[in-house]
Amino acid sequence: MSDHKFRFGVVATPEGGGARWAATARRVEELGYSTLLMPDGLQLLSPFPSLAVAACATTTLRVGTFVLASPMRSPRAAAWDGHSLSVLTEGRFDFGVGAGRPEAQQFAEAFDRPWGTAGERLRLVAESIEQLRELDGDGHTPVLVAAGGPKALELAARTADIVTLAAPPLTGRDHLAGMAARLRDAAGDRDIEIALNLFVVGDEIPPWTRHFIGADHATLVAHDSQTLLRGTPAEMADELQRRRDAYGVSYVSVNGAFMEQLAPVVERLAGR
Repeated sequence: MSDHKFRFGVVATPEGGGARWAATARRVEELGYSTLLMPDGLQLLSPFPSLAVAACATTTLRVGTFVLASPMRSPRAAAWDGHSLSVLTEGRFDFGVGAGRPEAQQFAEAFDRPWGTAGERLRLVAESIEQLRELDGDGHTPVLVAAGGPKALELAARTADIVTLAAPPLTGRDHLAGMAARLRDAAGDRDIEIALNLFVVGDEIPPWTRHFIGADHATLVAHDSQTLLRGTPAEMADELQRRRDAYGVSYVSVNGAFMEQLAPVVERLAGR
């Protein structure tokens, strides 16, 4: 179903200062991952300078926002920072943007920006991409849109190079297949790389991850959650190939807590 080769990303945030963050970026690159991705939120450091440090510490690793909460910045400000990082990394930056998770509302309000309705937030996503394209000129910064609902998927299908299916933690196969089908139908002839973020790899969930996703491991298994990957490296690789065949998902990201566990799968599948 997908002509795209497998690639993998790590979602992480700086901890312990610049030297430690640079070491994390180098380790991500060493393990064969394509991209180091960083979330957005006032509880974290700003993603743009953080990703600039990561890019300078590596040679081939891509960096990307995962994803900018559109209400937190004006479209022009988001595009300006994105274009600047794209130029300074010589094209190794992916501009990830979305409408924002519910908890991001307090962050937007901290910047004296309105949270807005779902439709208004999606318009900010579209405007941010338009502004980026204008600043890029003859260049092209890859755009990643995280999309879950029908309108977000339709917007992503029209504007994004990469679409992360923003699936809830308990999403099963039928639900994910429906999201992918809606995206492909809306995209028509556009070539889009489809991505999926794994919340858990293996048979254990760190307490903070369990709190974040609101489910334990047994519940994920019972729902056949597609945000969970488990088994031997060979079994996990086979499962990801089944998902690529079924949904077109070829770009897989994982929380940094699991990057070492997924590394044997990356070694088996990256570039295939």
